[in-house]
Amino acid sequence: MHFHILVGTTSGNTEYLAEEVARQLNEEGHTTTLHDQPDITEVATQNAKWIACIATHGAGEYADSIFPFMQTLDEQNTDLSTVQYALIGIGDSSYDTFNQAGHDAQNLFTRLGARKLCEPLMIDMLTEIDPEGVAIAWLDQWSDQRAL
Repeated sequence: MHFHILVGTTSGNTEYLAEEVARQLNEEGHTTTLHDQPDITEVATQNAKWIACIATHGAGEYADSIFPFMQTLDEQNTDLSTVQYALIGIGDSSYDTFNQAGHDAQNLFTRLGARKLCEPLMIDMLTEIDPEGVAIAWLDQWSDQRAL
């Protein structure tokens, strides 16, 4: 199975986490493509599977690397009915907009018809000392679905 890993990062922490997710999936025999600046023409293919790793930036906004992609999806009202997705939100609970970009992405994907592969993972970088380990454990929780 092939997974497009969409990365929304500002400081690089989310990119590192996405690389670890890709490594785990590759070890399981899947293939992955990391998209640091996703392009709709590359990832919205028939029966695409996405893992969106999205950091919240500033006052609840998408990180710069994924903002144009999310804006295009929204403005073009892109049909995502053939897309399945999983979502990892990265945020800091000391902000009142904790993981807002992750929640916004989930709402947008759902509104555009994408289907959830599993429940989203929302990581709190303020308290989590091993976010990559948490993400790998989350992957393990839905590994049976990936075997299909």
